[in-house]
Order: sequence, then C-alpha cells, then structure tokens
Amino acid sequence: MSAGGLPSVSVLALGGTIASTGSGAGVTPTLTAAQLVESVPSLLDVARIRADTFRQVPSPELTLVDLTALAREIERRLQDGDAGVVVTQGTNTIEETSLALDLLVGGDAPVVVTGAMRNPTLAGADGPANLLAAVSTAASVQARGLGALVVFADEIHAARYVRKAHTQSIMPFRSSPVGPIGWLSEGSVRIGARPVGRRHLALEEVSDPPAVALLTFGAGDEAWLVNAVAAARYRALVVEGTGGGHVAACATPELERLAAEMPVVLASRTTAGEVLRRTYSFVGSEIYLMEHGLISAGAMSGAHARMLLRLLLAGDSSLDDVRAAFAAISTPGAVAELLGGRLTVSA
Repeated sequence: MSAGGLPSVSVLALGGTIASTGSGAGVTPTLTAAQLVESVPSLLDVARIRADTFRQVPSPELTLVDLTALAREIERRLQDGDAGVVVTQGTNTIEETSLALDLLVGGDAPVVVTGAMRNPTLAGADGPANLLAAVSTAASVQARGLGALVVFADEIHAARYVRKAHTQSIMPFRSSPVGPIGWLSEGSVRIGARPVGRRHLALEEVSDPPAVALLTFGAGDEAWLVNAVAAARYRALVVEGTGGGHVAACATPELERLAAEMPVVLASRTTAGEVLRRTYSFVGSEIYLMEHGLISAGAMSGAHARMLLRLLLAGDSSLDDVRAAFAAISTPGAVAELLGGRLTVSA
C-alpha cells in the first residue's frame, strides 16, 4: 500500500491494438505505457501506477523468450510491493500470454491481461475502459488467489479457460466450459466463482524456445503435413482434431510413429468441451489415438495446449513428465503432486 492509501499497480505494455495509431493504410503499435495511462486520468483514483513499455509489437510477435522474461519482471514488481500487475497487449494471443503467466507467476497477487478491439483512432475505442477495469481488478483484494486473469468489456476471465472467439466484436473473449468468473459493476470487482487447482511451473528465462507444431484437421484431410513435422525439427505436435478428437485414418500411422518419438497432444478444433476418451473406437477416433500414444488435451484449446507443451519442454520435461502434466491440469479442478521438481498443482 502506498502513502495516501492507494495500492501500487504496475502497467507493463507490450503493444497491440490498444497502443496502435496511424492513418491511411492502417495502424501500428506506437503508444507507450505512460501514454496509455495518461489517457485514463481516473486511474489515479484507483491506484498508484508505475507504467513501463516492456515490448511494443503486434501480439503474434511475442515469443516464449518475451513471456518468460515478462513473468520474471512481474515477480520483481510484486516483490517490490505492487498489489497487482496489468499487462496490455494485442488480443490475438492474449489466451497464450495469460496462460503462460498463470503458470509462471506464483503467489496470490492478481496478474491481469487486457487490450482493445478498437484502436485509439476509432470512435468508441475500448482501450481506456478496459485498462481502467484491469487496474481496478489488479488493485482489488477480491481478485487475489485467482491466478492470471483476462479483463475485457467488464468481464473477468480465468486464464486457464479463456480464448478469443471473435475477430471484431468488442466482447471477443469466451471461457469454456465455465464462462467468466466475475465482472465489474460501477467500478467494483465482483467474483462469482473461484477456480480450484492452482498450477505453477518453475521455469527460468528461456533463450532457445522449443518449436511445437499445431495442425488442424478437416474433412478428407490428406495429412501430408504430419509427415513434415519431424523433418522440420519440431520437438512436439498438437493436433486439433474434429469434434471430440478425431482425424482421418490416413494420418494415424504417422501420428503413431511421431508419438513414439515426441509428445503428440490431441485437442479439438471446436475450442469448447473436452476431448472424448471412451466413446468412439474407429481408426482415427479418440480411443484409437490415445491407445497409440497421443496425449489428451482434455478441456484445453489447441493454443493453450501448445503453450503448456512449449513451457514444459523448455523446462526439460521428459515425455512421461508431459503426460503427467497434461493428465493433471487439462481437466478443470484436477489436483496433482510435484512432477519432476518443476510443475506443482494444488487445490
């Protein structure tokens, strides 16, 4: 708590639509963290702000190197006395960033990620309102102990469930299977549900992030790209199957071969619901694939599964560690013990 009674909150800017300006052909990230904060004077009524530009890029450019360094910087800010930290970035990869921070940053202090769908040059730009809501959440006692959060359009989402579900809507985020866990009302934070099973992955900053492929299957898929995964020097693969986790039969021999050499995780391209485990048994079904070495992503989206897999491999997890980790945290509410000294999951 700072002198004057207001909590201290850091705002770390990474770029994205919320910071983008320009004219004519389009906009690019140019605004600094200080400029973002200055555009919302009412923030001074909520917290004492420390604003810094950590990166200034479109969100697809954010790497695992950036995210692990960001996690360490957040931990330093919290150790220095911040009540919470807000990260601003482009919305396209918020689900990956928030999950990484959920796993990498320990403790109870709120870590809140937000951004904007309408850049500051447009009428009705939503960045200022989202930033105010995010800082209000980061400063609140109610948000402690929830892990990383995404705050957008006055909704509060748990990082482990959130995903971007619309390309243009100013309410682009959905959380499956639980929906938002809270909201803001007249500037006050309301928490309606508290997720169980906190997860923490002990990982230092990464200099050489492992490559993990993400392949989506469709009707009549030829599966040629599966054959290219190992040759392209990927260390693991996430497969987004159709429906409950199904692929074309022609892909199964190569997927089985890969699963004997590297982690191959099975998610669903639907991005909602869980991968099935014991319903279908045809060649290419979920039962067949898991019997032949694929690892279920459970309720995780393909993007979340890929991020978790990259973090585990960056921490030198073995194939058995990867299997155990996905078994522990891919299903909401799961509880696990220490895995290889790296991953902890607790109630």
